[in-house]
Amino acid sequence: MCGGVRYVIDGPARDVWNCHCDRCRRWTGHFTAATGCRRDDLRLLSDDTLAWYHPEEWPDVAYGFCRECGSSLFWKVVAVPPGERQDKLSTIGIWAGTLDPPTGLSTELVIYAADASDYHRLDADIETRARD
Repeated sequence: MCGGVRYVIDGPARDVWNCHCDRCRRWTGHFTAATGCRRDDLRLLSDDTLAWYHPEEWPDVAYGFCRECGSSLFWKVVAVPPGERQDKLSTIGIWAGTLDPPTGLSTELVIYAADASDYHRLDADIETRARD
């Protein structure tokens, strides 16, 4: 929002997923609408105000935000237990609302729909998973 963090995506971006899990609802105040890309394809043009929040209760993830204006920007996995998908470490989630339009993206999936708040109506036209 303030321009302290600026970035470009130099490769393909995944279409948008809406996530209604408890973490995303609390982090954003509603639900997350996020795209994603390979971490190597995210190029930071300005990151002077970028900070990462590492929740004590969820040590496997980190949330990127602007410490100047508070904008939520990114989500990434920072640790993967043995036996789980290691490819999670090579991608990063990007809040779709931070992209300059036109994005060329569309919403393709809703995850953790069972955790959606009671005030929210899910879109019946979008593939929905109760959990991920």
